[in-house]
Amino acid sequence: MADTKEHLKDLTNKHSFFEDVWDVARQIPKGRVTSYGAIANYLGTKMSARMVGWAMGACVNVKPKVPAHRVVNRVGLLSGKMHFGSPDEMQKRLEKEKIKVKDDKVVDFEKLFWDPAKELIL
Repeated sequence: MADTKEHLKDLTNKHSFFEDVWDVARQIPKGRVTSYGAIANYLGTKMSARMVGWAMGACVNVKPKVPAHRVVNRVGLLSGKMHFGSPDEMQKRLEKEKIKVKDDKVVDFEKLFWDPAKELIL
């Protein structure tokens, strides 16, 4: 585990994939969600969804803030909720934006899905 933490620390110390991920996440509109895979695909690294997840977990003290609560897994599950300090904080943030969550899953995920490949120009 220590090796992973050091690796993540190295990645966040330079303009990196993490910063690119955070830049995309900052553009997700309030009341919408996207997936780790959609961000990875947009950045041209389709197989790097897990790395996007690591970037979301590492953005706690990043400025400007990153709305990591708007990034969920490919079926709308709040798979990153453990990174928010309390088990229900991610859900609370989504609900504050009028996004319904039931059983740790975004209700109407397909309707609320924001695809950066369609919404943003590289």
